[in-house]
Amino acid sequence: MRVLLVDDERLARAELRRLLAAHPEIAVVGEAANAEQAIAQIAALRPDLLLLDVQMPGASGFDLLQALDTAPEVIFTTAFDQYALRAFEVNALDYLQKPIQAGRLAAALQRAALRLGMTQAGKPAAPGKLFIRDGERCWFVALDSIRLFESEGNYTRVYFDGVRPLMLRSLTQLEERLDPECFLRASRRHIVNLAFVERMTANAAGGLDLLLPGGMTVEVSRRRAAQVRSLGL
Repeated sequence: MRVLLVDDERLARAELRRLLAAHPEIAVVGEAANAEQAIAQIAALRPDLLLLDVQMPGASGFDLLQALDTAPEVIFTTAFDQYALRAFEVNALDYLQKPIQAGRLAAALQRAALRLGMTQAGKPAAPGKLFIRDGERCWFVALDSIRLFESEGNYTRVYFDGVRPLMLRSLTQLEERLDPECFLRASRRHIVNLAFVERMTANAAGGLDLLLPGGMTVEVSRRRAAQVRSLGL
């Protein structure tokens, strides 16, 4: 498992390295002292897991996650306990309070391995995740659970699990990070997760209508209709 350590305190990072040395399955691929460094290293190193401090100069751990298009799994590490609820609201794997206990870290790493599908040979890895902040609420959601992205100007509305938060990211920015075999750019306003398409029908405009769960219909432009038909939905 490839791990990136993100903490502004050098001694805290050294302590994490010491604790992780007891886990031969862990490869610490890098360290970052702030969010800016972490963003660059995540792009370059593609870690499976972040051990992420919450409070850092300039930008918090939550700010870091919001800046990422897709994020690795996350275990928060912090000296403070007031962020615990928020950490679990965004579906973090665990929340470890400093000084970190070896047993708690081991349990968190085991959860990470299970989430990433690393306990059985050949088992597929977990899908990428998206961090979404809408007002005071936050989500850390697997891409394969999102059925629809809908453009609203410079924002995108994200449909998943019965909620529809807005995120400050354009549809074009999101499209660049999505697997085209799983997500279809149906029109200028919509990207659809093909796994959620229940039925496809031709419409009067020469395009297609895709039926999603809950009776929602997304129109596919005529220009993209041929691409959709070729997928054999």
